[in-house]
Amino acid sequence: MFVTVEGIDGAGKSTLVSALEDRYPDAEFTCEPTDSWLGDCVRRSISSEDSDPLTDLFLFTADHSDHVGRIVRPAVEADDLLFCDRYVDSRVAYQGATLDGRVNRPMEYVRRVHEPWSIEPDLTLLLDLPVEEALERLDSRMKYENESHLRRVRENYRALAEGEPGRFHVVDAGASPEDVVQACVEAVDAEL
Repeated sequence: MFVTVEGIDGAGKSTLVSALEDRYPDAEFTCEPTDSWLGDCVRRSISSEDSDPLTDLFLFTADHSDHVGRIVRPAVEADDLLFCDRYVDSRVAYQGATLDGRVNRPMEYVRRVHEPWSIEPDLTLLLDLPVEEALERLDSRMKYENESHLRRVRENYRALAEGEPGRFHVVDAGASPEDVVQACVEAVDAEL
């Protein structure tokens, strides 16, 4: 089973993934951007104040393509339990917000870029949190981690979840960490 973990910055994805690693010790865990040289390029680009949003998208997409080929597809074909911290939905939500006004129907555009070769997750755990709370949790901020941008990203995530209620399991990330983990474990176990 292929499970993705999504949410705005500060929603608690890293905390959740760490808890899931303890709960599912035989599962495989991965993330996007990856730890490859392509993922390094993504991190360099998104940390640069002057990088172009389309450049960011296509660097993310190159990293994603490599990730699908090296990690995701083999795990799915082997019927392994695979958890991924951020995946295509992150780009649809984030780049959908950054490209607003630059391309027509940006969320659809980003989705179409990935559609021909991406593998759809079986379950997406969406940690939903008000932007103000998320910003309070962040130690430092990059260019996409500001209030107005994160509001658009959260709206995009919510639209994605409403459009695919069978795949998305929305979790109140404002609950205690234990309750968030429990809600996610229950959703994963129900699918398993």
